[in-house]
Formats: sequence, C-alpha cells, structure tokens
Amino acid sequence: MPSAPTPVPPHPAAPLAAPSPHNLAEDGYAIAIGCAFIAMGLLLLKAANLVTGGMAGIALLLSYLVPWSPATLFLLINIPFFLFAGRAMGLAFGLKTLFANVVIMGMGLMMPAALQLARISPLFAALFGGSIIGFGILAIARHGAGVGGLGVIALILQKQRGWNAGRTQMAGDALILLASFPLLSLDRFGMSILSAAAINAVLIVNHRPGRYIGY
Repeated sequence: MPSAPTPVPPHPAAPLAAPSPHNLAEDGYAIAIGCAFIAMGLLLLKAANLVTGGMAGIALLLSYLVPWSPATLFLLINIPFFLFAGRAMGLAFGLKTLFANVVIMGMGLMMPAALQLARISPLFAALFGGSIIGFGILAIARHGAGVGGLGVIALILQKQRGWNAGRTQMAGDALILLASFPLLSLDRFGMSILSAAAINAVLIVNHRPGRYIGY
C-alpha cells in the first residue's frame, strides 16, 4: 500500500517592508486638506447656530459672544498650546501645529465669501459638519501635527500613556458643551452634543494606537 505523501510545509510569508515616512510635501498637502475640512465644518456649525467639542467648540461658543469669526478665535485661543505642543511632542510637531492653525484661520476667513448658505438643517450640520471636522483632525494628526488645545493634550496622552485620543477628548468636550448650555436653546444644545459625538466617533474608530503605520 503506497504511503501517504509527505505534506509540504507552507511557504513562509515574506516579511512586511518597514513603513516609509511621509515627506514634507505629503505632510503639507494632507494637513491643508484636513484644515479645509475643519474650516468647512466650522462654517456649517456656525450657520446652524451650534457648538461642538474641543477648540472648535470653544471658538464657536466665543463667536456668539464677540464679533469675531470662529476661525480667528480658533487660532487665538490655541496660541498658548503651540509652545506646549513643541515642548511635549517636539519642534516639528509644534511648527506643523502652528501651520495648521494659521491655514484653518485663513480658510475660515475666505470660505464665507466663497460659500453662502441660505438654509441648513441643524441635524445635517451636526452630523456632517462634526464628521468632517473629525476627519480633518484625523488627517492632521496622522501627519505629525495637532489642532491645538484639547487635541494636543489628547495626542500627548495617547503617545505617552496609550490613552485613546477620542475618549480623552470626549471628556473635555463634555465640559465645553456644559458651558454652552446657557447660550443655546434645548434643541440646539442637543444637536451640539450630536456634533461632538460625530467628531469623536471618527477619532475613536480610526485613531487607535498602533492602527496606522503610514508615518
């Protein structure tokens, strides 16, 4: 009786090549796209008289109290965080973060002249505006920068302690939204909570430690 054929061991998988870092042009391009998403999200939320979480939420909240655009306020309230970001995360991170904030301000100032909204659904603004702000933050973070404020703190804690950036930011968002409660109607307050949830859902799903190896 012929013997059974000897099984052939599986061919070992070829080792994966080490990820190549993004170059400066790729970083600048991706950060600019992320800034455009954030500026657009701010425009939508402002048009619907909503607030959200993070520095975007603080900028929107202040824009209802002072006659300045959310994009300008976004840059101004982040100034103290630039030095902190550079010291905690490195000079390159701090400079990229500064660049991102200046671009957000510039795009935010130009967008109302390019796009005027006659009517917008608060639900659409909360879900779509919040989601594209989340993807903007994600694009910027994946190219070695932050948007300042709570986002920088969340990224530092994720890098140094492994805390999920989305959950860390969500805790700060709760405090910002509570501060906005006296200025918003109940329905607008609910939609603002939804917009913050949309931002953080993007980060929780897509910005986990070890998930992205493209840099």
